[in-house]
Amino acid sequence: MLTAEQNDFMTRVGPGAPAGKLLRRYWQPVALAEELDGVKPMKAVKLLGQDMVLFRDDTGQLGLLDRDCPHRGADLAFGRIEDGGIRCAFHGWLFNVKGQCLETPAEPANSKFHSTIQQGAYPVVERSGVIFAYLGEGEPPAFPDMDCFVAPDTHTFAFKGLWECNWLQALEVGIDPAHASYLHRFFEDEDTSASYGKQFRSASDDSEIPITKVLREYGRPTINVEPTNYGMRMTSLRELSEEFTHVRVTNLVFPQAIVIPMSTEMTISQWHVPVDDTHCYWYAIFTSFTEPVNKEQMRAQRLELYELPGYTSRKNKSNHYGFDANEQMTETYTGMGHDINVHDQWAVESQGPIQDRTREHLAASDKCIYTYRRMLVKAIEATLAGEDKAPLMVLNQDEAREVTGPASIDGVGPRKQEKAYWVEADLRRRQESGWASERLSA
Repeated sequence: MLTAEQNDFMTRVGPGAPAGKLLRRYWQPVALAEELDGVKPMKAVKLLGQDMVLFRDDTGQLGLLDRDCPHRGADLAFGRIEDGGIRCAFHGWLFNVKGQCLETPAEPANSKFHSTIQQGAYPVVERSGVIFAYLGEGEPPAFPDMDCFVAPDTHTFAFKGLWECNWLQALEVGIDPAHASYLHRFFEDEDTSASYGKQFRSASDDSEIPITKVLREYGRPTINVEPTNYGMRMTSLRELSEEFTHVRVTNLVFPQAIVIPMSTEMTISQWHVPVDDTHCYWYAIFTSFTEPVNKEQMRAQRLELYELPGYTSRKNKSNHYGFDANEQMTETYTGMGHDINVHDQWAVESQGPIQDRTREHLAASDKCIYTYRRMLVKAIEATLAGEDKAPLMVLNQDEAREVTGPASIDGVGPRKQEKAYWVEADLRRRQESGWASERLSA
């Protein structure tokens, strides 16, 4: 159990909050690139409790500014994209992507007043269909050479979804290997050949065994956690027989991303990003090692559940997540349909807007949770102490090139040779991949 003070220390994300100070030292997803498509490439956004406006100017440059105009506080999200920036609709003040005020047109013609005005502005970059923002002080860190960032655009697809809860409990469901045998249990196995774009529906690598069967029949995995240069690697082992073990390797990329296997050909890199203390978005980049991603199919699959423009789930608290008692008896463990995102959303939202960790009782199978919390608290304390050494994953260019992959495998290999198996499986997949094999020889 934690005290209420310890819980607040890890969960609160405002500008002055301890965890908020830490998270501002990293690039954070703020929108999908597709959200700026259309006639007016502008969007009101909220990140880490701050209200901002994201836009592309009329030359195509990305900008992210504080949302309230520094003149009299009007909403810049209703402004005009023109003349090299965003122009407030109230009095026509014009700001470029760096927050510099270029014009105050209602002032006298010879006025230099505009040169004294600076709007809050933040660096933004686009990577693999996601727009990332940096809200911290000083120079932002370099992006690591992770698969999702170095794969060609044709081989990645990005999406997101809103959850009504704190970011930490959202992340913790992603670093909990044991829950998949229960929360995501299916009583019948589907045809794995029809699993494209669906998580936990394909066959495990080097086998014809559906992942659903493995999770359903082997509910006590052996979980190992080891530190890495990017965070921690989690390996869950399910012994299938005297000869074979199911091996699933997932990763925590500090501070709040996970990289997990989706199928034999795809991985998912997913960030759990605070909107504020009680809401968060998950942002996912799906990366294919084989064929180009069928983006139309992947997007259509997800829009069956998520509604635009807010990327909110059609199954939510208001309709009990689509719960069906008959389905719970015959088809799924939860009775909430076959999309595992709904299962996860229910699990984390049902804990409350911010989980009360003074009432929890962590068990042996939660070792990934308490390992991560120790890592998080250590990094927050170092940030508050102003230590010179940067926390994990605040990288310079040389360090960023050393953070690759990471390996994310779901397969069946020889018993007692689990590490050798997943290392070889990861290497084989890269050797057989067009874009990844080129990087092996670089």
